[in-house]
Amino acid sequence: MIVLDIESSGLDTGKCGIWQIGAFELENPENQFLEEARIDEEDIVKPDSILVTGKTEEEMRNKEKQSQKQLILNLFEWVKTCENKLIIGQNIGWDLTFIQNKCLKYGIQDIFRKISGFKGLDTYSIAQLKYLEKKGEFSIKEDGRGDMGLHKVLEFCGMEDKRIGLDEKNKVKKEGTPHNALEDCKLTGECFYRLMYGKNLFSEYSKYKIPEVLKK
Repeated sequence: MIVLDIESSGLDTGKCGIWQIGAFELENPENQFLEEARIDEEDIVKPDSILVTGKTEEEMRNKEKQSQKQLILNLFEWVKTCENKLIIGQNIGWDLTFIQNKCLKYGIQDIFRKISGFKGLDTYSIAQLKYLEKKGEFSIKEDGRGDMGLHKVLEFCGMEDKRIGLDEKNKVKKEGTPHNALEDCKLTGECFYRLMYGKNLFSEYSKYKIPEVLKK
């Protein structure tokens, strides 16, 4: 299985660009992918993306870096090295939609369909179902929306989120490290492993004890 994450110049999958993609093979965590690209000239850059990644617009548009199309093609080549191509991610539909839109733009959608497909396993849904099983209710915000972003998933899995965090108005609510696609993949993969198997995946996260409710 493949744990996937992208870093973009904003949340709009039709107007923003992908500047970083990270992934690793769950059955062989040392098999990893992390590459960056320049966003297209017409792609817009949202202020919140600068806040969470620590990158400037100039860095995202660095013409010395490869194109988004080449970045995505390189990802597809890497995916071929994985036997099980089922994709896992936090809110993975957003990442796959972003990649799909770029594939449509560059005329490489058939490659995307053959290599990875359009669907995946979402740790948001898995964590919500596990939360329901253990707590008797879903994790819900005061306004009625679901509350199981990666920060909440990490908390539920006994992990610490050291990344910078934004509030609903895209203001910094928690200082921390910039978001990185491979790091987010590893955090997501660790949570998936704890949720599904009640076990630790990466030794670097073994200092965080697995909650009793998740142990098998």
